[in-house]
Amino acid sequence: MKTIALTGSIGMGKSTVAQMFVDAGIPLFDADAEVRAMQDRGGELVDEIGARFPGSVRDGAVDRAILGARVLGDRDELAALELIVHPRVAQRRDRFIAANAKAPALLFDIPLLFETGGDKNFDAVVVVSAPPEMQRARVLARPGMTPAKLDSILSRQLPDPEKRERADFVIDTGGPMDVTRRQVEAILSCLGLAAAR
Repeated sequence: MKTIALTGSIGMGKSTVAQMFVDAGIPLFDADAEVRAMQDRGGELVDEIGARFPGSVRDGAVDRAILGARVLGDRDELAALELIVHPRVAQRRDRFIAANAKAPALLFDIPLLFETGGDKNFDAVVVVSAPPEMQRARVLARPGMTPAKLDSILSRQLPDPEKRERADFVIDTGGPMDVTRRQVEAILSCLGLAAAR
């Protein structure tokens, strides 16, 4: 089984590219989606986060905007949150791997892959990239996003040129969708996974 890490800065098109891999038959573990599920109503992290960050839980779910305001820009608070979240994500990842043990490859969508040193744990690293002006326009179009919030997020992420340098493969999402899809197909072929489709 080959393990493929998919990463890229905010607004680069990771979700779109991840779906293309899924469409080609590669099971996906989406770390962000797992975190959202665990922080949603009834999620296993709600009580623990609520106890550590009072006022961050509303209507039985973690209010991500309130929590984000608490931890963004404060390394100690962010580290405290990561101590709660990361071990649970690791448990879910292990269960995902066991459940898909017969798949020819697995895809792991990990936004902060390089920042956490996780890139060494995969057979291949795919970085999703786009021109900076396109990235900024995409992110600022999201509800509740501001230039200051975007700058804060980007300050915690390895710059895109460095990610591209460290990647085994780069997918540029700055062009038409069919061009992006062909890049995904080329990577699968290069990894000997074209038959997974």
